[in-house]
Amino acid sequence: MKQDQPRPTPRAGIMDIEAYVPGKSTAPAGVTKVYKLSSNENPLGPSPKAIEAAREVAAKLDVYPDGSARRLREAIAEVHGLNPANIICSNGSDEILGLLAQTYLAPGDEAVFTEHAFMVYKIYIQAAGAKPVAVKETDERADIDTILAAVTPATRIVFLANPNNPTGTYVPFQEVRRLHAALPKNVLLVLDAAYAEYVRRNDYEAGIELAGSSENVVMTRTFSKLGLGGARIGWMYGPAHIVDAINRVRGPFNVNATAIEAGIAAIRDRAHIERSVTHNEKWLAWLSAELTGLGLRVTPSVGNFVLIHFPDSKKHSAAAADDYLSARGYILRRVTGYGFPNALRMSVGTEEANRGVIDALKTFLKS
Repeated sequence: MKQDQPRPTPRAGIMDIEAYVPGKSTAPAGVTKVYKLSSNENPLGPSPKAIEAAREVAAKLDVYPDGSARRLREAIAEVHGLNPANIICSNGSDEILGLLAQTYLAPGDEAVFTEHAFMVYKIYIQAAGAKPVAVKETDERADIDTILAAVTPATRIVFLANPNNPTGTYVPFQEVRRLHAALPKNVLLVLDAAYAEYVRRNDYEAGIELAGSSENVVMTRTFSKLGLGGARIGWMYGPAHIVDAINRVRGPFNVNATAIEAGIAAIRDRAHIERSVTHNEKWLAWLSAELTGLGLRVTPSVGNFVLIHFPDSKKHSAAAADDYLSARGYILRRVTGYGFPNALRMSVGTEEANRGVIDALKTFLKS
């Protein structure tokens, strides 16, 4: 074999993609107790019923899962009043977002998203060879008119995270409907409602009705924020022709057997979900008030996290706060890649974790 042959190289554009960097999960050496508040996980943990269901699968790990995740789709449909034929389950909602980009974008196409939205949108758009178009937000909130102004004849997808991560802001559903009504019929509107369960606002809808009555709208959801982040379960609801297209490109066993059984148990455990949401409502409000009382600006959030903005001084910057908190076992999320170089995102944690962060910040800001 000739030794001077060039090595395999990725196709054009792949190496221009900035890889997604998840929140850190470890503290510096010597820290004995760690409070991970960097990934918006459920501080109450998974449903006990989901844990038991997952255990029961252990003796059957030699058997392939149902490739269509039929029973999981039926459980989702039962809870939300949907047709299971219009649901696709996935390895986290991230997988669905990637499959949508892979299926509906080609080189020369464009896809629109807002400047502080989930970073994987840009990654998947670029991976498909298309052009990512990031539009400005207003007061850290998606602006419908700005999104519409960015739509061109080359636009094929608009991604809207509602609520958005890492800001926690949301778009009232009348505005979402206005966006949809103004989009060309050949543009796919992707409503990413990963945090929908936590929203308690009268003017909010996750997008089920719009996805069920339109030919160019899908809604994506996840099990991760309510306790099954490690199981990686996401799902999409949308029109039959989009479901058919995605089913042609997704992996044949993209949801594993443990995730299927845990997911079925989790979505039917409404008591655990309600406890999780009630805990979040209480401590989201408490954290927002306490942080504001410390003189820190907090972006108003309807999710299970808060975006905390720090002073411009180097001594009390987000980077300095991150180092100070990490040394005490409190792991928050740096969000520089999202366009917030001087902010930290904090997941709503247990009472102990929440109070601990506030006490630590009080000391930090006085130093």
